[in-house]
Amino acid sequence: MPPLKLLKYFSIFLILCGTLMAQDATMTRDNIEDKYKWDLSDIYQNWDEWEAGLENLGKKMDEIAALKGTINSGDNLLKIFLLQDDMNQLAYKVYRYPQLMRDTDTRNQEVAGKMQRVMIMFSRFSTATSWISPEVLETPWETMEKWLANTDGIEPYRFQVEDLYRQQKHVLDEEKEKLLSYFSSFNGTPSQVYTELSTSDIDFPEIELSNGETFKVTSGNYSKTLATNRNQEDRKKAFEAHYGVYNDSKNTYAQIYNAVCQRDWAQAQARNYNSTLEAALDGNNIPVEVYENLIKTVKENTDPLKKYVKLRKEVLGLEEYHSYDGSINLIDFDKTYEYDDAMGMVMESIKPLGDEYTSKYEKALNDGWIDVMENEGKRPGAYSANVYGVHPYMLLNYNGTLDYVFTLGHEMGHTMHTLLANENQPFATASYTIFVAEVASTFNEALLLDHLLEKTDDPKERIALLTQSIRNITGTFFFQTLLADYELQVHKLVEQGSPVTADVLDNIMRDLFSAYYGDAQISDELLNTVWARIGHFYRSPYYVFQYATCFASSAKLYNDFEAASTDGQKEEFLNRYLGLLKSGGNDYPMEQLRRAGVDLTQPEPVMAVIKQLDELVNQLEVELKKVKS
Repeated sequence: MPPLKLLKYFSIFLILCGTLMAQDATMTRDNIEDKYKWDLSDIYQNWDEWEAGLENLGKKMDEIAALKGTINSGDNLLKIFLLQDDMNQLAYKVYRYPQLMRDTDTRNQEVAGKMQRVMIMFSRFSTATSWISPEVLETPWETMEKWLANTDGIEPYRFQVEDLYRQQKHVLDEEKEKLLSYFSSFNGTPSQVYTELSTSDIDFPEIELSNGETFKVTSGNYSKTLATNRNQEDRKKAFEAHYGVYNDSKNTYAQIYNAVCQRDWAQAQARNYNSTLEAALDGNNIPVEVYENLIKTVKENTDPLKKYVKLRKEVLGLEEYHSYDGSINLIDFDKTYEYDDAMGMVMESIKPLGDEYTSKYEKALNDGWIDVMENEGKRPGAYSANVYGVHPYMLLNYNGTLDYVFTLGHEMGHTMHTLLANENQPFATASYTIFVAEVASTFNEALLLDHLLEKTDDPKERIALLTQSIRNITGTFFFQTLLADYELQVHKLVEQGSPVTADVLDNIMRDLFSAYYGDAQISDELLNTVWARIGHFYRSPYYVFQYATCFASSAKLYNDFEAASTDGQKEEFLNRYLGLLKSGGNDYPMEQLRRAGVDLTQPEPVMAVIKQLDELVNQLEVELKKVKS
């Protein structure tokens, strides 16, 4: 079993939602009611307990380092696995306690210092366990098979051991693994520098809108303006001010991203991979063709996307259509939703998934698992983060828009996936892969959409909901595939030894926007620097394509759900779907999806989403004509 790559696993359960919205950028944390804040006492009661946990983690590292040279039987191998599990479960708590606290106030330098101590400890962890994989692989597979068959208690580790032997050619000898481990603390440096530059040190300007209102164009306020302000000039002013901040530092962002790609290529070469893409996908045994075929298929089928943009331009009565016109409702619908009402909506929407799922869902909503409101210094965006042995924690920056009602449903999908995996899998196989991570979240959004459409007869709200569904496809499927194409192109430049500068990055993005939108959307120069704003590029390379593949998977599953008309069919579907969520990481994700009824080696799931967008745009056009008449 390879040593756990802690930062990789933690990033899997720090799933960022693409929506960066907020309620009030100037709100202080002291003014927010406790019921809308995290209760971190479920992890540790205080910093003294955390210090004890950190110290205990260090002791366990000494223990596992002392076991080097003892893998000569199944029982001894099991002993090492069990100790690793103890270490890793403790590491979740030691890491999450300061990390979650820091995300509520990124300016807190005391907490930042504690995070640095954790990262130093994790570097030590990597060194202390670097010998395990090479030593395991010294055992002939025939001998290992007998150990796995005859050692009581070792079965939970079978999949990971078999996977290690599958990847044997990419595991180095002990000395080389140890050498690489010395650099592990630096691997996250580009991401950390990006976070400081884009969050802690960023200074968004204030702007004045046409109505005289002034505000800072933070990520939250910027997104809210684009979603609710019907004055195109105001949206343009917000766009130029917000993107201008990134553009002013784009040379620095470009060098940070170059460092990310150079690191990825160095690691890929060190482990005998032919490309960074192969290295990124091999861990989950995903064929490179899945990535390449997704990009090719979507790029060749952008007509429904262009049709939607042209419809928006016509309905909004715009002479020119820009990217900052993409979030405003097509009709005058600026309804807001109180958070407590949004909780009720998402709660009602998931009831078809059964009483047990509903009961767990209600607990997650009400027991201090969610940090709801934006406050000064809080990290933007939304995510669900696992703390194995405790429960998941969710971060929101709720602002009352319909979009954020769906964000709540989305992140709750992640939380329930994590909870069900934790409850039904031992630690060794509880962590599901990124490749299936967005299935539950987007499935829950589809449930929410249907629920809200059934509840309302208001034609304007129905149009808003149809638009919401279309935007899910354009944002989660098409745009994320565009970004995946971008990542692959930049990494290939690095692999070829070509320069990566801000101008090079802008040009790649410009060509991609042209391919996807053609003449349906004006090409704004500032938009080409969107790569500086996409945190996933810096924190989780080759991540975003999985939004698209997961969307295709959940769309196929949702079609199955809707087609289940009898009690028996519904029960069969729930067994398949909930079985996927409960399976955690007990198999390769392609196999898990196949058992649930999805085969991503075939074009049908991808083409089904493209067809769905075309049908939704046609339906929206009909509904808009009704409102006009």
